[in-house]
Amino acid sequence: MHRRKADARKGKEGGERPRVARGKGLSSKRIVLASASPRRKEILERAGLCFTVDAGDYEEDMGLRMPPYRLARHLSAEKAKAVAHRYRDALIIAADTFIVFRNRLLGKPLTAEAAREMLSALSGKTHSVITGFTLLDTASQKRISGSVETKVSFKRLTGEEIDAYIASKEPLDKAGAYAIQGLGAVLVKKIEGDYFNVMGLPLSAVADALKKFGVRIL
Repeated sequence: MHRRKADARKGKEGGERPRVARGKGLSSKRIVLASASPRRKEILERAGLCFTVDAGDYEEDMGLRMPPYRLARHLSAEKAKAVAHRYRDALIIAADTFIVFRNRLLGKPLTAEAAREMLSALSGKTHSVITGFTLLDTASQKRISGSVETKVSFKRLTGEEIDAYIASKEPLDKAGAYAIQGLGAVLVKKIEGDYFNVMGLPLSAVADALKKFGVRIL
């Protein structure tokens, strides 16, 4: 059984009640991002949402026997529920992202050697990035979960390129040992699907789900 533990940052029920920063149908409901990921935070900020961050302390079980799409939705829902009990009336946004390559889930490499193994396997091939997301209204208990897949094709990488990328330290805390929004973009030949999904949050799908809670980005 493989587990990943999310970093915990506790939110508070009091304080400012964030609103949608722009668009129609502004909502006074507090929005909480249940993730410590700086990339997910950046994506929501780009979309104009005001929100607080409360990563919770849910311990992800990557060994659950579920198809990847279902597993991604399940993990995101559990992340949302782990935070929801702290808020009487808020909209929780949670997500979980991992890579699937040849029916195998790839997490974050803990060592340079593990990163080298992952990058060598992905070199010249196509893999899937799957993100599950959940929106949960703590007042009504209304919940929407979804999952999105983006296919990413790597260029054929030389050993020198792999070593240089590992030396940058970027791969060691990223699923699949790369960050498409960083230096890892150099490794990518093409993508099919939502770019933001590879970063950790499929913005288009999340925006559609937000509408069902009365929150509009546009």
